[in-house]
Amino acid sequence: MLLVIEGLVYALAPSLVERMLEALREMPLDTRRVLGLATVVTGVCILWWVN
Repeated sequence: MLLVIEGLVYALAPSLVERMLEALREMPLDTRRVLGLATVVTGVCILWWVN
């Protein structure tokens, strides 16, 4: 499922992906780490809620 969604993003909006990657490169490492942890927590909460 993840590959399907990611593939659609690359196919439909490749310039958006490039801009997002550039924004990530400009972020401090700690900010990226917090963003990643927030994403994991959100994903776990969604999975818990669905089950």
